Amino acid sequence: MRVRRIRAGLRGWGGVGAMAVVCALALAFVLLLPWTRSHGDGSTGTGGRGVAEGTPAADSTCEAPEKQTLAPSAADGATIAAIKARQGEKRKLIVGVDQNSYRWGYRNPNTTGAALEGFDIDLVRRIAQDILGDPDAVQFKAIPTNQRVPAIQEGRVDMVVRTMTISCDRIKDVAFSAPYFRTGQQVLAPKSSTITGYDGTLAKKKVCTATGSIANTRLTDDRRTGELPSTTDISTTVPNQLDCLVRLQLGEVDAVVTDGALAASQAAQDPTVELKGAPFTAEYYGVAMKKDADDLVRRVNHILVQYRSNGWQASYDKWLSATLGKDAATSTPPAPQYLRTS
Repeated sequence: MRVRRIRAGLRGWGGVGAMAVVCALALAFVLLLPWTRSHGDGSTGTGGRGVAEGTPAADSTCEAPEKQTLAPSAADGATIAAIKARQGEKRKLIVGVDQNSYRWGYRNPNTTGAALEGFDIDLVRRIAQDILGDPDAVQFKAIPTNQRVPAIQEGRVDMVVRTMTISCDRIKDVAFSAPYFRTGQQVLAPKSSTITGYDGTLAKKKVCTATGSIANTRLTDDRRTGELPSTTDISTTVPNQLDCLVRLQLGEVDAVVTDGALAASQAAQDPTVELKGAPFTAEYYGVAMKKDADDLVRRVNHILVQYRSNGWQASYDKWLSATLGKDAATSTPPAPQYLRTS
């Protein structure tokens, strides 16, 4: 059974196996530097299927973290000035991204040089266009799921645009833009599985999540409070969320819990798996930056105001409508709300 599942998972777009090869080769490209700490490279700077009703994955003392951002402004401050002051080849926006999330941030093996493409990549280029006047003025850094916050805090990147959910825990460590996408946690499992969703059918099942992810936190909390069966095995964690799909294909786990938007793209890659049940949280993706980079946060929010009216929909239709639908709750950009107006 495992062999059939693995073979089936490698059909279609090219499967995870093909993507793994591409990702390995991609490390040789100078466009994408390693996610590990830069050494004297001026790396930053400075002060860097549809969603259903659900409960935000947040602690009890925090409400609506997606609304706790600064009002838009086109003004340059110290952070943006430092980015613009970079010289020569280093005069680029340094952004942490994914390179293996299909249709979000991935290397397309069918393009020259296996170019980085996807919904998140489109947004990065729009930000670079506004700040530096060139959509290609970007230094992409591939970072795993569990390195998104450290990469910002340690100044390895100016920002992270990597399907990163705005959460109450994370806003303690980094600043977020207004939300640019809505999603929710969902279960991904083989079509033949008896699992029906985030419910009692996960009892005695092994579930994979990414370390440091909202899914991992939610499952840990829910098993402690009894909302998740105590016999559900949540010990399998991986640095990158896509690794969970590989574990699922190999038969090492029974299910994956991750953002529904990502899970839908993974189901598009592997015809043997599908989303099980409705999303059980309501969450939002945001651009993450350093806590003290107020001018950059405001500038990104200013860019998002324009992007929502001109650019967002075209990007959604190109990358996501095939898996998420044109009439789904995800098919329009979320309306922003700001912490303060001054």
